[in-house]
Parts: sequence; C-alpha cells; structure tokens
Amino acid sequence: MLYNAKRVVALRQEMQRLKVDAFLVTDRANIKYISGFTGDDGILLVTENQQYIITDSRFEQQVKTDNPEWSFCNTRDYLGSALKIAAQKHLVAMAFESNIDYASYDFLDENAVCDIVPFTGVIERLRSFKDDDEVALLKQSCILAEKGYQYILDTIHPGQTEAQVATELDYFMKMNGASQWSFETIVASGERTTWPHGTFTNKKLSDGDLITLDFGYYYQDYTSDVTRTFSLGKQVNAQVKDIYETVLEANQRTIAAIKPGITGRELDAIGREYIAQKGYGEYFNHGMGHGIGLSIHELPNVGRSYADQMMPGQVVTIEPGIYVPGVGGVRIEDDILITPTGHENLTPFSKAYTEV
Repeated sequence: MLYNAKRVVALRQEMQRLKVDAFLVTDRANIKYISGFTGDDGILLVTENQQYIITDSRFEQQVKTDNPEWSFCNTRDYLGSALKIAAQKHLVAMAFESNIDYASYDFLDENAVCDIVPFTGVIERLRSFKDDDEVALLKQSCILAEKGYQYILDTIHPGQTEAQVATELDYFMKMNGASQWSFETIVASGERTTWPHGTFTNKKLSDGDLITLDFGYYYQDYTSDVTRTFSLGKQVNAQVKDIYETVLEANQRTIAAIKPGITGRELDAIGREYIAQKGYGEYFNHGMGHGIGLSIHELPNVGRSYADQMMPGQVVTIEPGIYVPGVGGVRIEDDILITPTGHENLTPFSKAYTEV
C-alpha cells in the first residue's frame, strides 16, 4: 500500500486539536492507513515532527524499501521502545487508541514518563473520508463483486453444498484479482436464509431453495460488501416474492435519500418504516448499514442509534432484510458513495427477483 503523506498531516492536525504531542497507533488497519506499512506486526509512533515504524528485523528490508519516509525502529519490545522515544524526546502527552488490550494499557500506565491519553475513533474518522484513489479501488472491488455474483448465478446447481458455493466464489474472486475475503462468506439456503449471519455449512442445495449470498473481498486493500438473494429454481411460496419486493423497495427508498447532511438514524428510519408499513417490522432485526474501506466495518454507521451526518467521500452499505421463520429470509445490500450533490451506487448490478 502506497504511503500518503497527507494522512500524517491530517493526524498531526488532530494531535494539535487534541493537545497531544504524540500519537501511538496500534490498530492494524490504522497502521496501514497512516503509514502504508503492510507488515502484520508492529506499531507506529507519530510525533510533531517525526514518525516511527516500530517493529522487528523480519520487516527491516520491507520498511526500508516500501516506507523510506519513516524511521525504522528494530525491536521486539514495541511499547517499551515507544516509551523510550517519548522519554528521549521529552514528550508531554501521548495519545493512544482506546481499543488496546488491558495488558498493553497497564504497561503504558506503569512505565510512561509522559501523560498517556486514550482516544476513540480519531483515525477511523479520518479513514471514513475516501480520497479519489481509495474510491477508485473501491469501485474496482465492487466491479469484481459483480463478476463474482454473476459467476455464481451461472454455475450454482442443486446438489452443491453451501460450502462448495463459497469455495467456488473464493477461487473465482482470487483468480480475478482479489487477495482474500473480508469476512467469512455467507451462503445460506432454504430455512437458513432466516439467519441473518448464517455462514456456509455442508447443507446441500435443493431445487426451490431461496439463497442468500453475502460476501466481501479485498482488492488492493479495499473491500466491497454485497448481498443478493435469489431462488434456485421456482419458488412455490408466493410470500417469498412479496418479502423480496418489500426489501427491494426499502433498499431503493433508503438509497434514494442519501445525500450530504442526512444522518444514519434518518436513513435507517426510511427503510425500516417502510418494512413496518408492509407488516414485516418485527422481522428486520439489524442495522441498515455501515461504512466500508480498509475494514469491512468502518465509520459512518447507518442505524437507529447513529446521529452522525453523512458527508461527501464516505462510503456506506445499505442492507435492509426481512427474515420470516418458516418462509424465508431476504437481504439486499449495496455500497453507496456519498457525493457533494447526492450519491453514487457502486454496486448497480441487477437486484430484480431472480430464479435460476
């Protein structure tokens, strides 16, 4: 992942606002975002005029090659080395990410000679605003998701297991440019479609099964997140199509309302209230969506508890669902970029009711 100096500048501006003279970064996605360092171990320390990648010798050549703008600190004592730098530089207040484990916090608390101050969501808020390069990668990830979905529609058949479908999709996505999935693919069939997060099993698919496919794959570090529901053969229960059309309309109404300034709470209400009006309110039991990017769940959130306004450059999912035991479950999910004048659907491929 390429280093973007503007991100360090933005973090230092946040440090000034928060009145700290250093920021300790321990979250893996945040490390990648701020520094471009893709190693799987280590931490960052950013001060007012210096920046350190603190990791061990396994990554020395990688850092010197890929991250020459950063000082390399070779150690196995990551936190201890960060505190040593803090003491040497006479730092006054060091911010740290509040999601660190207790043992790490206890070590910092016992050994830091400067003040340590926990903060939540500082870098995550910066990450929520995608620049043009990030948007381009997300678009490519979504294009690949469309191809993967079409591949499954073209190849799925009775007798396959859910696990086999997930494996076929995994192979296709990786052969076409994806690095790995961002969460375990959901392939839920028949009654299991009423489980919103029913990951794949060895259950065999049967003619007439309703199928929910929910998947996300990284393309050059950025992930899409898409859900489509379809029928394997003809559906005999007419209520399934009514549920499908209700979810589709809720999805479309919510997306149509997306623009700068609208809150996650307001968006959630649009789709949720429509589903309730159609008599299915009790069967929609999760939030309307969330941000995506370097992680599968990012800011901003779209749900009843979230009053933050949508802003240009943010990307969110919209994923209403209805899950009626004994009948079936339907979820339809799209990835939406908030633009200065409204929105752009990054996953505009077909959502029409489909029987294959």
